[in-house]
Amino acid sequence: MAGLAASFGSGAMTNSINEIREAACIFAIGTNTTANHPIIGRQVTRAVQKGAKLIVADPRRIPLCRLADIWLRLYPGTDIALINGIMRVIIEQNLMDTAFIEERCEDYEAFRASIMDNDLAVSEKITGVPAQDIVRAAKMLGSISPATVLYTLGITEHSHGTDNVRALANLALLTGNIGKPSTGVNPLRGQNNVQGACDMGALPNVYTGYQKVEDEEARRKFERAWNCKLSPSNGLKMTEMFEAAHEGKIKVLYLKGEDPIVTDADTSFIEKAISHLELFIVQDIFLTETARLADVVLPAAGFAEKDGTFTNTERRVQRVRKAIEPKGGSRPDWMIICDIAKSMGVEGFDFDNAQEIFEEIRALTPSYAGITYERIEKSGIQWPCPDDKHPGTPYLYSERFNTPSGRAKFAHVSYRPSAETTSHEYPFILITRRSAFHYHAVMTHKAEGFDELRKEERIEIHPADAATLEIQDGEVIKVSSRRGSVKAKTKITEVVPAGVVCMTFNFLETRTNILTSRAPDPVTKTPEFKVCAVKIEREESAYITKDYMRWGTGKI
Repeated sequence: MAGLAASFGSGAMTNSINEIREAACIFAIGTNTTANHPIIGRQVTRAVQKGAKLIVADPRRIPLCRLADIWLRLYPGTDIALINGIMRVIIEQNLMDTAFIEERCEDYEAFRASIMDNDLAVSEKITGVPAQDIVRAAKMLGSISPATVLYTLGITEHSHGTDNVRALANLALLTGNIGKPSTGVNPLRGQNNVQGACDMGALPNVYTGYQKVEDEEARRKFERAWNCKLSPSNGLKMTEMFEAAHEGKIKVLYLKGEDPIVTDADTSFIEKAISHLELFIVQDIFLTETARLADVVLPAAGFAEKDGTFTNTERRVQRVRKAIEPKGGSRPDWMIICDIAKSMGVEGFDFDNAQEIFEEIRALTPSYAGITYERIEKSGIQWPCPDDKHPGTPYLYSERFNTPSGRAKFAHVSYRPSAETTSHEYPFILITRRSAFHYHAVMTHKAEGFDELRKEERIEIHPADAATLEIQDGEVIKVSSRRGSVKAKTKITEVVPAGVVCMTFNFLETRTNILTSRAPDPVTKTPEFKVCAVKIEREESAYITKDYMRWGTGKI
């Protein structure tokens, strides 16, 4: 990702969670914050209570809409048309931050010309959002500061997810809302250590701290430290791995902390890809649905059974301390990995504890260099923290961007339709979401109480669509895409617009991701979970069986 995208390459929040409550304007797009990030949702609520303006862009009437000054109910997959329309109004009405653009940005004139090609009437037609609401949102974002952007998977899980993020970055630059407190482009990470995993190089093109594999100087540094020769080529992304396994190009897969049979798009394809492997190893804290297909299962310790660090969504590195001994034969992940490496004759894995590993991380990762166990004994530190005197960094890009010139480049981003569209046979768009009670459900279905809060899948469908199909609330229906079928009970509600249905993927009896599309973003290869064409059929004899495999994939 060149230019501006390089500035946001880590996918981290540019600002801090506690800064949200001091924002004067909040643009929440593609994020059901109060359900999926309730602590951050509380910060949004506090900001609104203090007088902040809130703009929500989402196809569903999410709880945040009750607090919003403007709700932009866009059609799924049309985020760029909306954002570009907002930016056209800002430019037309001369609401951009001219001083910031001149001092800290590049390629503005070419960007301006591309934005002015976006007719507001066309934006309205594509998105379904009235032009007057786009104008109102633009005036707020262009005239109120500090303003912050919050987004999650509703922006990234598209075949043009990278462009969605680039468009939001353009908006922040245009209004000068970056590199200052309570501003920024802030992706809210989905789980407790997603940011930390990325920071540690769990990506195919970087080592720790986003040091590029293709950078010879960085590669040689790691070769000296690890006393080995490293490939100069980038590896495969996770979706590409399953493609390669399906084609027989990957023979062995070692999967750690993932349950793709439930959570990945087009899970029937994932199953087939796994069946082509010669050796499949899964390391996890539970016997997941994916682990049931493994040749070898390595039981790992949970968060309360081990020491180490997690890095949260605001880049804060925090201590994790063992509270109980690991259950059964489970062990911390690092111990398992080290023993496998040593049994293969690999040197450099003679660690005695997690702190020793962290010291190696500090030595090789400039953004973590100043973080020590002693310094984060009581509270965490936000990277970058280059030395042990540095206090950490609450917000990024205060002085320069991560580009050779130190200036951010505007990106030319044009709207293009989603990879999958509706048809006569598949007239509805399915969007997927997470439940506040189950999230991915691997753990919550094993804890008493959660199933009492939500015990089964309910497909949200608009009353007009239900009336057309002669479907009743609570009726079991069949939902089919071009990839497969599942069954679920209906929930007739105006939370979703007509023509759109919504499901979670938290219940094994209803494997929603059998339906979803593998159409990838060209850069990240993230599948297009959020736009999937489906049809809905009434079945008088429909029922849901706990043996979900029977109707989910046609196999027992």
